[in-house]
Amino acid sequence: MLLPNILLTGQLYDGYDEEYDCPILDEDRVVDELENQMSEGGVIVDYHGCDFFPERWFHIVFVLKTDNSILYKRLETRGYNEKKLKDNVQCEIFQVLYEEALASYKEEIVHQLPSNKPEDLENNISQILKWIEQWVKDHSS
Repeated sequence: MLLPNILLTGQLYDGYDEEYDCPILDEDRVVDELENQMSEGGVIVDYHGCDFFPERWFHIVFVLKTDNSILYKRLETRGYNEKKLKDNVQCEIFQVLYEEALASYKEEIVHQLPSNKPEDLENNISQILKWIEQWVKDHSS
């Protein structure tokens, strides 16, 4: 499930942030909207933050990590304004999202994966699929 798509189609935002050039997320409405889908299980959530998602929703959390020079060029190519670009790189330097995940969920379910080059994507998918297969084996009976 790609959360940005649900946000825009489900009107789950509460205004627009001109400084960062993006919608302002209504976190309570997002949680309410996703609650039924998440309780059924088998859902992957792709989003850039996690501190507002209930812990009960997840068995594992993967945080992508990107080298700062690669991230800068990647975000610059997307047309991010200077403030948004610098803030995103600074968040990566200080591992804000990783720390947020560790503070929000049990440490043993939080894992970092590299996201620097196309091969990383393939390796990450493979690793996640292996984890899913093992989880299904461990929990089927």
